[in-house]
Amino acid sequence: MPAKLIKTEVGPWPMNTYLVVCEDTNCSAIVDPGSDAEAILASAQDTQVVKILITHTDSDHIGALAQVKSATNAPVYVHPLDAEVARLDYDVPIQDGDEIQVGNVSLRAVHSPGHTPGQVCFDISDCRILVGDTVFVGGPGHTSSHKDFKTTMHTIQEIVFKWPDETEFYPGHAWSQWGDR
Repeated sequence: MPAKLIKTEVGPWPMNTYLVVCEDTNCSAIVDPGSDAEAILASAQDTQVVKILITHTDSDHIGALAQVKSATNAPVYVHPLDAEVARLDYDVPIQDGDEIQVGNVSLRAVHSPGHTPGQVCFDISDCRILVGDTVFVGGPGHTSSHKDFKTTMHTIQEIVFKWPDETEFYPGHAWSQWGDR
């Protein structure tokens, strides 16, 4: 059974927090608890939150992390390069290719550096990918330097462009034509 995705817009940008739900087991993972812990937890209230997944550690993607972790006791998964930059305590390191189980749903971590050194996407294996800030609506994610831009372009060419044409991207910001699935 495919995963159900629930998007909650939080913060001033706005930033998208996603809830990945296994409908067989009612287990869920919160992806990028950016701000407004109450709204995020309300979206997950009828599920058992078993993981908190972080695409990258920019403050707008982890602002409510402490509150969400405290309320759920779920382990935090993040790439060590981003955890180091943000000095973030976490429970489980994410590496490229890791399979992360949420009930009967398997998400594959895809390291996609550029926006940040430890940026990861979560491939739900049904042509839906949570891309964080790897890809913004209309182009690549923001970079801070020429070196980071080159890394982003390499990620776009060597990773993103190789995904099937029918792949649906679920970005960290915006997406006006998106609905719960």
